[in-house]
Amino acid sequence: MASPSFRLPALDQDFLLGDSMRGVRFLLEYAKAEEALRAWAIRSTIVVFGSARVREDGPGPQPHWYAEARNFGRIASERGGALEVRDGLRDNVIATGGGDGIMGAANRGAAEAGAPSIGFNITLPHEQEPNAYSTPDLTFRFHYFAMRKMHLAMRANALLVFPGGFGTFDELFELLTLCQTGKSRALPIVLFDRAFWSKVVNMEALAEYGLIGPSDTSLVTYADSAEEAWSRMVEIGLDAYSHGAPGQDNGDETAGPAPVSI
Repeated sequence: MASPSFRLPALDQDFLLGDSMRGVRFLLEYAKAEEALRAWAIRSTIVVFGSARVREDGPGPQPHWYAEARNFGRIASERGGALEVRDGLRDNVIATGGGDGIMGAANRGAAEAGAPSIGFNITLPHEQEPNAYSTPDLTFRFHYFAMRKMHLAMRANALLVFPGGFGTFDELFELLTLCQTGKSRALPIVLFDRAFWSKVVNMEALAEYGLIGPSDTSLVTYADSAEEAWSRMVEIGLDAYSHGAPGQDNGDETAGPAPVSI
């Protein structure tokens, strides 16, 4: 009875954390967040990416980026439907990576509007702590980047990307690839601060070298203020989205409201 083989599998951490159970752990990370999101009737989100290193009182343009991320969190929450449940569902809830900087600013704006918002945190070598503004019931922690990105993508109605580093680029190009390949319905992808993005990513050069199609450059648009970002999303078709209720079979691989077939 003292042998590890006699332990109940569900209570055996050595077993659950072993290599053979990686798929089960992956499933658990999907299921736990999914259950909470459905309990809150969240059908769709507006995802905000950006650097965790940006500070409200930081150098250069950082205070402007922070202020506009905060403004956008408020604007999107007030105008997008996150403040109330309609027909049993809540739409366009702000979702971020859960950390500080731009992510904290967007969650902060949503909180100031009185709306719930989501924080999809990730366990890092230097432990990431959740910001103070995401809704506690909707503040999650992941081990696997892939599952975290899946949850960020699968309810996204729109994406606003502020300046950021490797993580921001990773998440941006994940969504661009899903749209380019038809794994996701077309959705508004807005890059904040045209001067920054024009300097660090040359979409036209990628098309010129034949590495993306000419039409792929139109997958993104730009904004220099929170109001402009919201207007761009609406112009592109943010209000045109309509998804099934949680638990409804939409005919793709993921049952429920997901606009992304993953």
